[in-house]
Amino acid sequence: MCRRQAGGVYAGLSAQLVTELTILMLAIFLGFEVISKVPTLLHTPLMSGTNAIHGIVIVGAIIVAGSHHPGLFMQIVAFVAVVLATANVVGGFVVTDRMLEMFKKRRHEP
Repeated sequence: MCRRQAGGVYAGLSAQLVTELTILMLAIFLGFEVISKVPTLLHTPLMSGTNAIHGIVIVGAIIVAGSHHPGLFMQIVAFVAVVLATANVVGGFVVTDRMLEMFKKRRHEP
C-alpha cells in the first residue's frame, strides 16, 4: 500500500519503481551475458526459440493495446510494444532464413 509522505510523494510507489528498474537492469545484463556466450552453431536454433517467445509478446501487447486504459500513455506504450515485437520477429526470421541458406547445396548451371 502506498503511503503519502510530506510533499505529496508516495513512498511505496518509488520503492516499487526502484525494484522494477533493478530487475530490468539485471535482466538486461543477464541476457547480454548469456547471448554473448552462444556458439555460432547454436545461433539458428536460438533465433527460432526467440521468435516463438516474441510471438507470445506480440499477442500480449495486442491484448494490452485492445483493452481499456484510463490514460493515453498506456495505449502508446502498448502500440510501441506491438511494433517493436513485430519488428523483432520479422528480423529474426530474416536472419534465420539467411543462415539456413548457407547450408543449402548450390546448383551449378551448365
